[in-house]
Amino acid sequence: MLSEIRSLICKIPRGKVATYGQVAEAAGFPGRARQVVWALQRCGPAVPWHRVLGAGGKIRLPGAQGLEQRMRLESEGVRFRGATVHLKEHEHQF
Repeated sequence: MLSEIRSLICKIPRGKVATYGQVAEAAGFPGRARQVVWALQRCGPAVPWHRVLGAGGKIRLPGAQGLEQRMRLESEGVRFRGATVHLKEHEHQF
């Protein structure tokens, strides 16, 4: 399950994002957003973890990790509205 989720996350292109729930559903595990979090906690540097967000496009990582995620996304051209990503513009369609 975790390797399938990581593989799917690697398909999210630069400048696009998906929520934990969207990734879980696209991987064939609807309602298993928490497993996506687990997969990301144990991923290597080749997995673009920063492209996966909480529901509504919110960064759910605390402190410096959340700041790093935002900086990585902004460097890819992802725009924010306050603390959330503008999903209509940047949402990846699986």
